[in-house]
Amino acid sequence: MAIHAKTALTPAGWVRDLRLEIAGGQITGLSAGVAPEPGDHRTEILLPGMSNLHSHAFQRGFSGLTELRGPGRDSFWTWREVMYRFALSLTPDQMQAVAALACVEMLEAGYTRLGEFHYLHHAPDGGRYADPAEMSTRIFAAATETGIALTHLPVFYAHGGFGPQPAGEGQRRFLHDYDSFARLVEACEAMARPQDRVGVAPHSLRAASIAQINRLAQDFLGRPFHIHIAEQVKEVEDCLAFSGARPVDYLLQNAPVGPSWCLIHATHLSPDELRGIANSGAVVGLCPLTEANLGDGIFPGADFIAAGGRYGIGTDSNVEITLSGELKQLEYSQRLAQRARNVMTEAGSTGASLYTAALAGGAQALSAPDPVIAIGAPADLVALHDPLGLDLAGGDQILDRWIFGRDLRVADVWASGQHLVKEGRHHLRDPIGAAYSQVLREVVAAG
Repeated sequence: MAIHAKTALTPAGWVRDLRLEIAGGQITGLSAGVAPEPGDHRTEILLPGMSNLHSHAFQRGFSGLTELRGPGRDSFWTWREVMYRFALSLTPDQMQAVAALACVEMLEAGYTRLGEFHYLHHAPDGGRYADPAEMSTRIFAAATETGIALTHLPVFYAHGGFGPQPAGEGQRRFLHDYDSFARLVEACEAMARPQDRVGVAPHSLRAASIAQINRLAQDFLGRPFHIHIAEQVKEVEDCLAFSGARPVDYLLQNAPVGPSWCLIHATHLSPDELRGIANSGAVVGLCPLTEANLGDGIFPGADFIAAGGRYGIGTDSNVEITLSGELKQLEYSQRLAQRARNVMTEAGSTGASLYTAALAGGAQALSAPDPVIAIGAPADLVALHDPLGLDLAGGDQILDRWIFGRDLRVADVWASGQHLVKEGRHHLRDPIGAAYSQVLREVVAAG
């Protein structure tokens, strides 16, 4: 198979008339400045595919269902109670159907790898399935059906709050002891395709003790290691009351945070915490649309970039699955906080700075191959269509127009060399969408 792009983003910059040869899921040949050959798939603009470093796929099923205010102040914590009720309702078949639609929409948005932070482990009553990896099996099945590469991050969830506090009824599907969790990770490793990875994810400092986090880091050394942290002000206050330290400070002082770690959200940071993350080499996982939807707060992006920090992006609650939209929301949140423009770049194109930083950070966080258009790299590719015929000659303006404008859209996506999205639609969108719709009708009817 071969692809011809009028312009493509490569490690050497934007290249005109680039022809790619693909075999075995990899790029096997590149020729620049050449005409397309008969049978080539012709594209206008070609980019490396993006990693979605943080998702809870099942939450796609209640997108838009939590926008009703109750009698008191609405917050992350009231949203969480609704999420727990939804999580308690899903069967394995239903969760797989929801996850499959989320994967379809991720691919259509330009994500070619999913980092699934997966904590919906057990039966609705909290009992164990005959196969302890039943629910993880369904995530792998959704990824395999849709073709997206997967970094699966089974979540270790031991208790309900700092102290530790007992878990609540709404958390009963999430809980593991250490040994059963270790067996789950082994079972997930056995399911992985060649392009897949398996990491581990202590849910948060609320849900796993620092001793358990350190044991996980030692026993699963070198794997992707993700943790929610400092998302909400209440979490910071609770950690201070428990330990005398802020969450990120407490983690940095007591755990071996390093380049294989991804700190999800890290919204509320002191200057010392911000520099500590940057110096550790860890990636911060930013989920701008979810963070805005939940009222989390605004990450100190400009200061983090100035400190040399690394970040990637994720769709988290999947309230809206859009790659360009996540990057735009990240920049716009900074503009609102700073009352300035073009904040997430130190020079040059904001769109290019956002895209290339998220490419590198996402791949690092998910232990993925370098996301580049180069011989030997996976054929994880996104083609943009220029419906207005602007014929942009290359350059970073392409990314600015896609992220901040309306002139370009995703046309084609390849993951591991499979041409999964054509003319903006995943080839299985119709049957997967129908299965998802049936699940939502069942869940709503059940109350």
